[in-house]
Amino acid sequence: MKRGPFLSFGSNMKVSVLCFITETQLMEAGKTLSPRRWHAAFSEDGHLDFAKVLRRIQRGGIHPAIKGLVWEFLLGCYDPNSTFEDRNQIRQRRRDQYTIWKAECTNLVPVIGSGKFVTTSIITEDGQPIIDPSTSNAQEWHVNNAVSDKKAIQWMLVLHQIGLDVVRTDRTLVFYESETNQAKLWDILAVYAWVDNDIGYVQGMNDICSPMVILLENEADAFWCFDRAMQRLRENFRCSATSIGVQAQLSTLSQVIKTVDPKLHQHLEELDGGEYLFAFRMLMVLFRREFTFVDALYLWELMWAMEYNPNAFSLYEESSAATEKGVLTVSSDELLKQCGKFEKKNVKTGSSTQQSALAVFLVASVLETKNKRILKEAKGLDDVVQHGGMAGDIVTN
Repeated sequence: MKRGPFLSFGSNMKVSVLCFITETQLMEAGKTLSPRRWHAAFSEDGHLDFAKVLRRIQRGGIHPAIKGLVWEFLLGCYDPNSTFEDRNQIRQRRRDQYTIWKAECTNLVPVIGSGKFVTTSIITEDGQPIIDPSTSNAQEWHVNNAVSDKKAIQWMLVLHQIGLDVVRTDRTLVFYESETNQAKLWDILAVYAWVDNDIGYVQGMNDICSPMVILLENEADAFWCFDRAMQRLRENFRCSATSIGVQAQLSTLSQVIKTVDPKLHQHLEELDGGEYLFAFRMLMVLFRREFTFVDALYLWELMWAMEYNPNAFSLYEESSAATEKGVLTVSSDELLKQCGKFEKKNVKTGSSTQQSALAVFLVASVLETKNKRILKEAKGLDDVVQHGGMAGDIVTN
């Protein structure tokens, strides 16, 4: 697939605002991280030269055959400095843990793990089971007894919504023509909602999880890859009656545009877009619905490579190890070399910018690039996205 520039910043972007965004290289044809180069980056015992790998990803993305394997490192599932044996032990421990969690879920709702899933409510708000007599094996798969535990009730109430979202997820892909594969996605999302009962399940998580299910054959491995992605994106999904998860990012986006292009900001305010809610979905699920499946994955891995910090594994695996309040610290020049371009700039300037900041500036850069067209043609917020050509300008086919 022929690709153009990954990103184009407006010429009048002020350095004072975007000082930590480096000049982005054009994607070079033939520079994709290939399986051969990926395997060559490992030492005999399994240590990975990730700095070399990152450079390749930032120039041309990842070959489809190894995407899942590379994503596990990009997202902090494994430490590049670990050995093959270290990773085998970690992988087995995680698979065992997932099996335990899934068994807990199956004991409550037997349909989990059956290769089937539900799209209708299975329980009332007061914990009484709902059995649809038209459903085959209803007695075997559904909840048959009243439930009193509040956590279990809250979790069960969302399972049918997960099912409805699964049916709509990437439905143009042959992979999801199989009910078994749909059920695999449902199982992972259901188990995640059980484990992370604080956030639970929110629509959009299905869009994040789906590629992991496709790329990683083992269900437990796909779960842990999704879990690590959610470590980065989790707060995007924390919504209440008074706030939305990406509110801070939308506020940053507003401040950036107001600074670099006051006229455009004023125009957006006149369209009732001053809070930049038109960018809500883009930031929440990382442009997943604005792009084709292939382009979304391509963009994700470029962003993750640019934001990569070698301490990610320690942060996620050992919550108190060498970290403070979730901030990734780099303690040596050698570790700094392993950082992605965007993260390296943050470290050098002492910026505590959150990992989602790059997505904000992607949206800002396209708004700035398309400012003339938006000012001339946008009569409403829908026009901002449509006339702005936001998706097409970030990743060009």
